[in-house]
Amino acid sequence: MAVIKPFKGIRPPRELVEQVASRPYDVLNSEEARAEAEGNPKSLYHIIKPEIDFEPGFDEHHEKVYRKALENYTAFKQNGWLVQDSREQYYVYAQTMNGRTQYGLVVCASVEDYMQGNIKKHELTRKDKEEDRMKHVRVNNANIEPVFFAYPHHAELDAIVKSVIEGEPEYDFIAPGDGFGHHFWVISDEATIRRITDIFAEIPSLYIADGHHRSAAAALVGNEKRLQNPDHTGDEEYNYFMAVCFPDNQLTIIDYNRVVKDLNGLTDAEFLHKLSGNFEVTHKGSEIYKPNKLHNFALYLSGEWYSLTAKEGRYNDNDPIGVLDVTISSNLILDEVLGIKDLRTDKRIDFVGGIRGLGELQRRVDSGEMKVALALYPVSMQQLIDIADTGNIMPPKTTWFEPKLRSGLVIHELI
Repeated sequence: MAVIKPFKGIRPPRELVEQVASRPYDVLNSEEARAEAEGNPKSLYHIIKPEIDFEPGFDEHHEKVYRKALENYTAFKQNGWLVQDSREQYYVYAQTMNGRTQYGLVVCASVEDYMQGNIKKHELTRKDKEEDRMKHVRVNNANIEPVFFAYPHHAELDAIVKSVIEGEPEYDFIAPGDGFGHHFWVISDEATIRRITDIFAEIPSLYIADGHHRSAAAALVGNEKRLQNPDHTGDEEYNYFMAVCFPDNQLTIIDYNRVVKDLNGLTDAEFLHKLSGNFEVTHKGSEIYKPNKLHNFALYLSGEWYSLTAKEGRYNDNDPIGVLDVTISSNLILDEVLGIKDLRTDKRIDFVGGIRGLGELQRRVDSGEMKVALALYPVSMQQLIDIADTGNIMPPKTTWFEPKLRSGLVIHELI
């Protein structure tokens, strides 16, 4: 059962939301954040990327930077740019991309559920990234940014959300740059709040879709506070962290593609010949080719596109990891042919989110920066859930969710 609760969100006034809201901290670098926040003291980047308030090149992990985050967060509240709601509530946060809208519930999820594995993950986390976000949570005593969860879709929750969105949204705007719509409603009716809590208590598990490091950091800080409090009761606000929960049937995972600097000493002909041992290789010409089904790949090499279809017996559809195209390509192309053993550390490979389109793969090869590009058929939500349910971990750079959650629409304090 999934334990959730409503919370007193800290939010920008309606007229300021577009100035405050930002992209998540981990989808842009310091210089990009500095450019986006230029001339806007209300930008959340001053809290989530506070190194922008120092000279370019200043160490973003310096203690002064974390202290600056708190200084800025405090100032935002003092200036009325962020204001706390007077009562505990849930919220609906919807996103529109390419004419399609997905609707999530903003809740506080249970630290204990995370620690016990009832909030399920599908990626490994890095300790350095965990510690960075833990410092950020500790110094602000708040979850400034939400994490992105999925839950098994539920008809009654769908009906509740549908009734809520018939009312006027609290926020409704199109974000600059990506052109995605962001819509936000407040759920203040007590009976509706109780029912949402009760329905989630019937849901077996929640799944981290995006934000594994933020989830780990938020839960670990909450657990720290529990251990440090001799009068701990379990009702304290630090026992929960902020998440936006979307029904699994509304989410789409976008492809996550690969580009490689060289052919490991092979000529084009030798490379294609080696691939033909495990794949049916079909020349497609100069027009972009997109994989059209599971176990089908697109390869771009020397101005030409190829279709690669894995041969029978080269993969295991009964293994939740072996069935993944990222596993097949890692084993049979990147490792066996190109000699790339570790996707996390090998400098010869880079990764390109499918949101950029396959034209980006072509551009990086045509520029001479990369030698070959590989496009994958996207992972399904059911594959992600199967992996999480069996306690497995996806290979690196497998899933790409879009649109990203906008930060700054609501904040959860741990006090």
